[in-house]
Amino acid sequence: MITLYDYELSGNCYKVRLFMSILNVAYQTEPVEFYPAREHKSEKFLKVNPLGQLPALRDGELVLRDAQAILVYLATQYDKTGYWYPIARPDLMAEVQMWMAFADGLTSTISAARLHDLFFFDFDAQACRHRAHDLLRILDEHLWFRDLKGLQYICSSLHPTIADIACFPYIALADEGGVSLEDYPAIRRWVDRVKRLPGFTVMSGVFPTSSALDSSAQQISA
Repeated sequence: MITLYDYELSGNCYKVRLFMSILNVAYQTEPVEFYPAREHKSEKFLKVNPLGQLPALRDGELVLRDAQAILVYLATQYDKTGYWYPIARPDLMAEVQMWMAFADGLTSTISAARLHDLFFFDFDAQACRHRAHDLLRILDEHLWFRDLKGLQYICSSLHPTIADIACFPYIALADEGGVSLEDYPAIRRWVDRVKRLPGFTVMSGVFPTSSALDSSAQQISA
């Protein structure tokens, strides 16, 4: 059984939970209280991840840290179709890696501003927001041109990849860091498409689409 060392409000932990839900992979969580207890810096957790960062994942004897690395592992280990991480296409696989590196930039900007606002971390929130908008403009333009070609996701494929999963959480949580998506219509359309993927699951601050809400209401009334 996979164990995810998890903090419910972490966007990086959420992307791992989201992807395992999409893949329908069974797992258990080991909660690690990031705030206020700072259990990710505890002696116990440092034995799992000496860097003191979340998430971490254990699968048998294998222990991994870094959300992007975990996504790569899950895709190659549990999706034998190569749909999410196309190892049979080096060009597309490199493109996925390029946008996963872009996701790290979202963590260092939007996530940092969010940590400042929600958890009182001593970051320069305004500088983080400014840089976040630089990144969002790049992604919005990229997605806008892809929309013109009838393509719906970040990379050059007809379906989503782990690049979409890697980039999604902190964009969906952008308002919690004081970063508005109002000026990025292509990104907003893409966010909605990700939310409609089979197996999509939410976290605090990330809400389902209106159609998903309507479906839930119908199930309740039934």
